[in-house]
Amino acid sequence: MSFEHLPDGLGTGVPAPRLTWTLPPGCGTQEAYELELARDGGTVHRTGRVQGPDQVLVAWPGEPLTSRERVTVRVRVWPRGAVEPSAWSEPSVVEAGLLEPADWQAVPVGAGWDEDPRAERRPARVRKDFRLDRPVARARLYVSAHGLYEVEINGRRVGDEALAPGWTVYPHRLRYRTHDVTGHLTEGAHTIGAWLGDGWYRGKYGFDGGTRNIYGTDQSLIAQLEIVHDDGTTLVVATDGTWTAAPGPILTSGLYEGETFDARLHDPDWSTPGHSGAAGWTPVRTGSRDPATLVAPSGPPVRCTQEITPVAVTRLDDGRDLLDFGQNLVGRLRVTVDGPEGAEITIRHAEVLQEGELATRPLREAHATDTLILSGRGPLTWEPRFTLHGFRYAEITGWPGELSPQGVTARVYHTDMRRTGWFACSDPMINRLHENVVWSMRGNFVDIPTDCPQRDERLGWTGDIQVFAPTAAFLYDCAGMLDSWLTDVGVEQLPDGTIPWYVPVIPGEPMWTPIQPGAAWGDVATLTPWTLYQRFGDLDLLRRHYPMAKAWVDLVERLAGPSRLWDTGFQLGDWLDPAAPPDDPAAGRTDRYLVATAYFAHSARHLALSARELGKARDAERYGALAEEVADAFRRRYVTDSGRMTSDSPTAYALALVFGLLTPRQRRTAGDRLAQLVLADDARIATGFVGTPLICDALTDTGHLEIAYRLLTQTECPSWLYPVTMGATTIWERWDSMRPDGTLNPAGMTSFNHYALGAVADWLHRIVGGITATAPGYREFVFRPRPGGGITWARTRHDTPYGTASLAWETTGTGLIVQAEVPDGCRVTAELPGCPPVRLGPGRHVLDSAKVAAGAA
Repeated sequence: MSFEHLPDGLGTGVPAPRLTWTLPPGCGTQEAYELELARDGGTVHRTGRVQGPDQVLVAWPGEPLTSRERVTVRVRVWPRGAVEPSAWSEPSVVEAGLLEPADWQAVPVGAGWDEDPRAERRPARVRKDFRLDRPVARARLYVSAHGLYEVEINGRRVGDEALAPGWTVYPHRLRYRTHDVTGHLTEGAHTIGAWLGDGWYRGKYGFDGGTRNIYGTDQSLIAQLEIVHDDGTTLVVATDGTWTAAPGPILTSGLYEGETFDARLHDPDWSTPGHSGAAGWTPVRTGSRDPATLVAPSGPPVRCTQEITPVAVTRLDDGRDLLDFGQNLVGRLRVTVDGPEGAEITIRHAEVLQEGELATRPLREAHATDTLILSGRGPLTWEPRFTLHGFRYAEITGWPGELSPQGVTARVYHTDMRRTGWFACSDPMINRLHENVVWSMRGNFVDIPTDCPQRDERLGWTGDIQVFAPTAAFLYDCAGMLDSWLTDVGVEQLPDGTIPWYVPVIPGEPMWTPIQPGAAWGDVATLTPWTLYQRFGDLDLLRRHYPMAKAWVDLVERLAGPSRLWDTGFQLGDWLDPAAPPDDPAAGRTDRYLVATAYFAHSARHLALSARELGKARDAERYGALAEEVADAFRRRYVTDSGRMTSDSPTAYALALVFGLLTPRQRRTAGDRLAQLVLADDARIATGFVGTPLICDALTDTGHLEIAYRLLTQTECPSWLYPVTMGATTIWERWDSMRPDGTLNPAGMTSFNHYALGAVADWLHRIVGGITATAPGYREFVFRPRPGGGITWARTRHDTPYGTASLAWETTGTGLIVQAEVPDGCRVTAELPGCPPVRLGPGRHVLDSAKVAAGAA
């Protein structure tokens, strides 16, 4: 049993959380179910037998939760045809967080001394002593911050999340998290304390040197510790004017800059009772926060998910140590070191090397430098707290003695989503490409979906996730995280319907501020909620974001006017078309307004589909008709009678084909012309952000599968595999971020970790791997592998909301041997090449295409 899209039920902010369960192995199909809700007060509610197959995001069947309330939930099911139900599931507990503004007593508390808001400020720590005179039955910590925080109770860390509370549109939504801290408390003296950091709230962030204090100038903890004793009495320890503050041993900290830590200033007992240095602590300064803006999370936090030791350590002539971790990752280093008091160890980071040195130019003004000043009191294990870096290589200066690889570990951080998708095939280069996609997603799903994790940017670009969402939804359970981010997109949407280029919005003069509407980027409002609905089956998610989608399409309709052509205004077009000059990534081969009008039709059509799913028949009819009007205008302006496009480019054809904008006769001509263009360029990539996710599908759908495979397997630049030949371990921003001679692309925008061009992985999963959803949440799907490109086998697995679906195929002399796994509760059709469709029930199946074609099995 699970609740909403949360990894567990603790601290939910949804009073009536929806329930999801998977069926007992071998159950087949659910005919009915019964739910049991046992409330803390002893009340037990059973639904009785409920007829139907629903098991994903089922409506809460009882009274809504009240703040802090715990309910234990169980389910049992009747398989089809069964007289008796299954055994009850293991009990799962859901517990509400603080659901009402009146539940909050805490106020923001931080440094009590004056600070210069224009300067880099030394972070504070805050603390509070308290005493418990009775045994503790239950204790919860509800915590957030203006900035970033890490909490300790009696010297012991609470939780394991990083960069908490994450990045939301803070004036409207600030996340808090609920921690079970019962195990931290006993009778006697206690201390609760917190490290604070600037983070996105007041740190320097953004373009051209960054902007400070985007949301405020304070750095404050908001914490409420609620303790229930064994006799039922309660004690609340909340941040207020009785807390104290002192400068901490972190001298400077920034997400771009890195962190400086002076171990000489650190007392490890600072958050324990009877702290010997308490005399240096002074009263905090209290602030204000509207508690109505405090919201519970809808997805998992950022955590360390992996540790990597260096694959090589090279001592340079001047005493520096150069470390290679073998993988471009996002995280920070943990070091264990001993040395004399005052010795400084400096750690710099970069994604690639240039002539044997860190190539820091692509970082622009993100210095990515951490500094540790030793105390001389013996071995120290240290890791920065409030920064992250994108890097494969690290340079360490000042290490005392010889650096052992065991003394340094790279810790990988990202939103701790559950992995749900895997792919492998007989071509090791394609496997590396897919692994690069996974690593780029990990590095850029850091609380929000960012464009890149290393340079002075790291923003939630709407266009990037719009094209990548299908891939992301296969690889990880990202529904909760992206639902939260889409909520912020709606918050930042302008009154006229304009969707910002990136969310949360920060200053971006002169190109990105003031905000202008742009195709493909703004269409995240319509297309990404639809993608998440299709992949996760969450109709409420689609409903919540429908007003945002509708406002966007209505805006574009006004901009296009009666002509139905969106042919005015600023557009990025097919951003980063490889033919575009390095200093003008929008100057591609495809007419920008062709792109804009195609997306207008596509969004209007998807808004109509959403309206139909939501029971909005009038909207469905209106926007369906609008989509057809735009498609007709698109054909009149951008397509000749024969099917040739006025922009004779691969992206133009891919858009028109995949978005369904052509007549059947035009489709044949357009598909053939697209194939000609690809072959004329020897199957090298000629598309940018817009065309790249579509081109393989456009070729496949028009009978040119082998040409799509030629594109996929091309190794000459520009291509998906060219970076693999250059040793890439993530997806690059530019097809030639590194040139064949090893030099860097001269543009100022050259990232080596950008997931957008990795959207081809969705094609790998569906066409090469062969798993395609045909009903929301994979309730129905098809096994339809399309072998080619010399690939002799492929294995694909996806953990759907109903359970694991997997498909493994291998070529034989007569066709394919296929091993398939169908989750209980799902309906599946196998469509093997040259074979009639075969219906498959839940369980494991082995199919021989030669026998299926002959009608044998």
